[in-house]
Amino acid sequence: MGEWLVRAWESGVFDERERAVIAGRSKGRTLDEVGAPLGLSRERVRQIQSGTRKRLVVMADMVQNGWRESLRAMGAGVAAPRGYYAATLGTVDHVLLDELLAAAGLAVPRTWAGPLRGWWSADPGVLDGALRRLVDAAPFRGDDLSHAASGAGLPAGLPLHWLLSHSSSRLALSPDGDWVRRKARGRDAAYLWLLETGRPCRADELLAPMAATTAAAVREALRRDDRFRQIRPEGTWALVEWTHLRASPYATAVEAMVSVVTESGPLSRAHLFAKVTELYPVTPWRLKQCLLSDQLGETLDGLVDLVSRGARHFEEEEPVQPDTMAVEGEVLGMRIPVNGDILRGSGVNVHTWLTWRLGLRRAPMSRAFTTPGGHSPLVVRRGTSSAQISSLRRHALELRVADGCVLAVLLRLDDGTARVGHGCVPETCPARRPPAAVPGSRR
Repeated sequence: MGEWLVRAWESGVFDERERAVIAGRSKGRTLDEVGAPLGLSRERVRQIQSGTRKRLVVMADMVQNGWRESLRAMGAGVAAPRGYYAATLGTVDHVLLDELLAAAGLAVPRTWAGPLRGWWSADPGVLDGALRRLVDAAPFRGDDLSHAASGAGLPAGLPLHWLLSHSSSRLALSPDGDWVRRKARGRDAAYLWLLETGRPCRADELLAPMAATTAAAVREALRRDDRFRQIRPEGTWALVEWTHLRASPYATAVEAMVSVVTESGPLSRAHLFAKVTELYPVTPWRLKQCLLSDQLGETLDGLVDLVSRGARHFEEEEPVQPDTMAVEGEVLGMRIPVNGDILRGSGVNVHTWLTWRLGLRRAPMSRAFTTPGGHSPLVVRRGTSSAQISSLRRHALELRVADGCVLAVLLRLDDGTARVGHGCVPETCPARRPPAAVPGSRR
C-alpha cells in the first residue's frame, strides 16, 4: 500500500473539515469536542467520520486485497501499536490508519487509565486482563518489571510506567523504586526486604522498610498476611516460602502448654513450666498468663490439667485498678490515649483490670457494647497475655482527634451500650493546637 495514505491525505481527497474530524477523533476527542470549533453537531461529526471511513475502505480495497484479514490476524494478540499494523500492511503509520483498523473490527484497548490511544486489539478487554495479572504478581523490584510484564503476557513497548503510575492503578512505585500494591505498601515492602536479605528479621529491623512507627504495628501487619510467618521462640519474621527454616510446631505458648498437659497428664506448675520452656522458651510471667486459657484448670490436689478432663478454671486475683479507669454505678469510664493503632483501626491494648471488671476472667473471652450512629460495636477482648478494645477508629475520625489526644469511653454495664467522646482539655488538645508559624512569615 506504500505511501497511498499520505497521498490521499494531502492530495485533496478529503477536505479540510474531514481531515479535522479524523485528526481529532484519532486523538481521542469526543464528538462534541471535535464539532465545537467547527460549528458542527455531534451527529454531524459522526456522519462525516462514517462517510470518510467508507471512502477510505473503498480505496484500500483497490490498493490491497485481504487487508482486513491481515489486520484482524495482527489484532488477535493482547494489543499492538498502530505502527505494527502499518508494517503489516506495508504502509506508513498515519492517522488514517485508525479508520481502517476500526473498519476491520479492531478497537482501542481499555485500561484502568482509560483508552490506550495509539494501540489496537481485536478484543479491547484483553490488555486490561493482562495488566491485572501483572498486578497480581506484585510486589517486584523495579528492575524486574520487564520480566514480570512478559510473564503476564504484556507486549513489548507498552507504556508500563505511565499505566502503573496512574492514580487508578493498584500499584505504586516505592521510594526504593519497587512496585508495591497501594493498599499493602508496608507488607509488600517487608516481603521484598526479606527476599533481598535472605534471612528472618526482627520486627524492629522492618520498621524502616515498612515505614512503620512501632514494632507492634509491624507484627500486627505481618500477622494479617499469609505470606509471612513468625519463627518461634525467637520471634523473628520469615517468608512462608522459606520451607528450609526450622520452626517450632507450636504457634503460641498456650498451644505448647496444652500439648504438654495432654500428653503427660496433670502436672505441678513447676514441672509443667520446666517442660514447656524446653519446647517453647518464654518468661515465667508469660507461662503464668497461659494458665488463664479456657482449656486449662486446676485439679483438687493443685495440679494443672485440662478443663475437658474435669479441672476447674483458675481464679484470677483482681488486678490493681489503674488511674485511667473508674466505675460509678453501672457506668465504667476510661481514658484512652489516641495513637497510630487507633487511627489505623487496630485493636488497642488496655489494662487487664477492665476485662476482670467485665467478668472476662479467662481467655479467649469478649464482650461487645453497641454504639449510636450505626457504628460497629466496641469489643473488649481478653487474651492470655493482654486485653484489647477495638472499633475505635470511626469514632476517632468523626471526633477529629489527632495522635496524642485522649478518647473518653463510657461503657454501660447494665444494657451493654457505649459512648465515645473527645476527652482532651481544650487548652492542651493536640488537635486544636494552632499550626506553628513559618519563620519569616507575617501574621
